Amino acid sequence: MSRPSRAEDPVSDSESFDSREDEEGWNDVEEDEETQEVISLLDDRVFPDVVAMLAHCKEAHSFDFLALRQKLRLDFHGCVKLVNYIRQRVHEGLPVSEQDITKELIQDDQYLKPVLEDDAVIIGLFDLPELEPEQAPASGAKSSAVDDLMKRNADLQEEISRITAQFESYRATVSETLDQRWGDAAEAEAAASKDKALTVAAGKKKPEDASKYYWESYATNDIHETMLKDTVRTESYRDFIYNNKHIFAGKTVLDIGCGTGILSMFAAKAGAARVLAVDASDIIDKARENVIHAGLSSTITLIKGRIEEVTLPVQSVDIIVSEWMGYCLLYEAMMNSVLWARDRYLAPDGLLVPGSCNMWIAPVADSEWIQDNYNFWRDVYGFDMRAMQAGIWDDVRVLHWPSSALCGKPAGFKMLDLYTLAEKDLTFTAKFRMEITEDIDALDGFLIWFDNFFAPSRKDNETVNADSVADDWAKAPTSEKERVAFTTGPFGTETHWKQGLLVCKPKKDEPTAYKKGEMLEGEVTFAPPADMPRGLTISTTWKPAGSEQKQHSQSWDMR
Repeated sequence: MSRPSRAEDPVSDSESFDSREDEEGWNDVEEDEETQEVISLLDDRVFPDVVAMLAHCKEAHSFDFLALRQKLRLDFHGCVKLVNYIRQRVHEGLPVSEQDITKELIQDDQYLKPVLEDDAVIIGLFDLPELEPEQAPASGAKSSAVDDLMKRNADLQEEISRITAQFESYRATVSETLDQRWGDAAEAEAAASKDKALTVAAGKKKPEDASKYYWESYATNDIHETMLKDTVRTESYRDFIYNNKHIFAGKTVLDIGCGTGILSMFAAKAGAARVLAVDASDIIDKARENVIHAGLSSTITLIKGRIEEVTLPVQSVDIIVSEWMGYCLLYEAMMNSVLWARDRYLAPDGLLVPGSCNMWIAPVADSEWIQDNYNFWRDVYGFDMRAMQAGIWDDVRVLHWPSSALCGKPAGFKMLDLYTLAEKDLTFTAKFRMEITEDIDALDGFLIWFDNFFAPSRKDNETVNADSVADDWAKAPTSEKERVAFTTGPFGTETHWKQGLLVCKPKKDEPTAYKKGEMLEGEVTFAPPADMPRGLTISTTWKPAGSEQKQHSQSWDMR
C-alpha cells in the first residue's frame, strides 16, 4: 500500500525511476528457484535444510530430534505434532527437554495445527531418513539378488503411497483446523455460491478491479523501503503504539493496508492479543515471512484482499491502525477503505490511529525557481521551445519546498475527524484566508500539506481543530498517556509525502502582485477525476480580500 506509487511520483522533482522501468522489462526472465529457509526449533537461527537445523539442535541444545522420533516410534503425523509442540513451548518461553517428552504428551490433535505458517520443518519431514525397522529373528537364509531388488521396489512404491497419503491427510487436517479458526466453512461456501449466482443472473462477469494498478504498485520493495526510511512517519506510529501499551494490551487490532507488516508487529509487541493485517497487494507474502521471523505468527493473522471484500474472523475490533495518507493527504483514496472498515468492524468505543488530520495551504513566490523550471523553455540554447510548456501548469508538483519561499502565513482549511467523517466528505470545497507577509511582484502558486494527530482516546481527539499545529498539540498537557503528532509541511523534517505545489499559470490580464499585510481569500476544492477514482483534482479560486477584482481560478491534477 497499478496506481503510481509514492516512490513513482509522476510529477515529483525528486529521483527518477527510469531504472525501475528497465528492471520491469526483465519480468519475463525466469528467476532462480527460491530456497525455503528453515527456522530452528529451539532458537532464531535459520538453516538451508532440515538436516542441518536438526544437527544444530543436537550440538547446541543437546536435543536429538531423530533419536526422540526413534524412541517414540513416531509416524509422520506424530512428527508434525512433535514439531508444533516444541515450537509452542519455545514461543511461550517454556523449557524443552528431550527426556521429558512422551508420546502421550503430544497426542492432542491441537498439535497438528502449525504454529508457524508454511513451516519448512514440517515440509522437510519427508526428506528425513526412515525409522530403523524392529529387529526380526534371523531366518538363516538369504534371498536371491533378484528377490531383494523386487522387494525393495515394492517397499519404495508402498513408501511413496504412504507419504502421499500422509501429506494429503495432513493437508486436510490443517484445512479443517483453519476452517474452524476462520468460522463456518459452509456459510462461506454458501455466500460464495450466492455471489456467483447473482453474477450469472446479471448475465456478465464480475467487473475487473479498477484499482488493480494501485495494488500492483505496492508489490515491490522500493516503495516500502522509502516509507520505512521515512523516520517521521514510521517512528510516529511506533512511538504512539509503544508509549501507549496499556491501550493495546489484550486488544484486537486491525491493520488496513499492512504492507510489510511493520505496524502490525508494533501492535503485537505492544501486547495486542490479536492483530489482523489486511492488504490486497502481493507484498503481504513478504509480510508473512517478516511476521514469522519476528516470532509473532501466533498473534498476527495476515489476510490478502481488499478490506471491503475479505471476511474477518471477528465481529469487531478494538483498534484500527492504518497508514492511509497519500500526497496532499487524499491522493490514492485509501481513506475510503478505512471509513468502510470503521463502520463495519470498529467497536463503539474503539480507537482510530491516527484519529484526525488537518490540511494547510500557503502562498509561495520564488521567481528564480519559476524561471529555472518553467520559463527556461522559452530560451533553450537560443531556441524557443514553448511547445514544451503545454500542460506544464496543469499538474501538482510534489517536492519539499523551502519555508523561506513562502510569502504568506499558512491557513488551515480542512480538518478531518476520522470518527465522524463520511466518504462523501472527501469531496469538498473549503474557504481559506491568509495574510501576505512580504511585497511580491507575482503570486507563483500555493503549497499544500497536512498534519497527523494520534490521540489516545476519542475525547482527546476532540481537541484537534483546523488550526491545530502538530508540535504544539502533541506537547499540550493531557490526562491521557501519550499524544503523538507530525507535520508534512515545509517547517518540519522532510517526509516522503513532501508537499504539493500548485503553480499558477500567468495571465496577462490578471495582476498577481501583492503588498505586505494584504489579505488573500479564496476557496480550494478536492475531488477525484471521473475517470480515475484514486486520482485527485485540486481547484482554487482567489483574490485580494474585500476587492472587486476578478477572481483568479485554476485546477491541477494528480494521476
